[in-house]
Amino acid sequence: MDNLLAAQLNNAVANREPALPGTRGVANAEQARRVAEEFEAIFLAQLIEQMMGESTQSEMFGGGPGESAFRGMLNEEYAKVMARAGGIGLADDLAREIMRMQELRSES
Repeated sequence: MDNLLAAQLNNAVANREPALPGTRGVANAEQARRVAEEFEAIFLAQLIEQMMGESTQSEMFGGGPGESAFRGMLNEEYAKVMARAGGIGLADDLAREIMRMQELRSES
């Protein structure tokens, strides 16, 4: 039973889709920046997940279902911190594009 529970937990965590930030309700540059940082964090989390792969599994602490279940969440938190600290510059371009899209919507 424990193996079944561990497999179900791993499957649920591995296959969950992050909610993409929406741009419809963006009214100012601050909101655009927040949405852009959220998007950059999602991108960075996926990048970290691919980059780390199985290489970060710890032999010392045994790995196991607990470590593999929470690794994705740890990568998401790393990505959020990276995005807030400036990330890779993607959020700057995205925020500008979001504001441009909002201006185009308001003109039409």
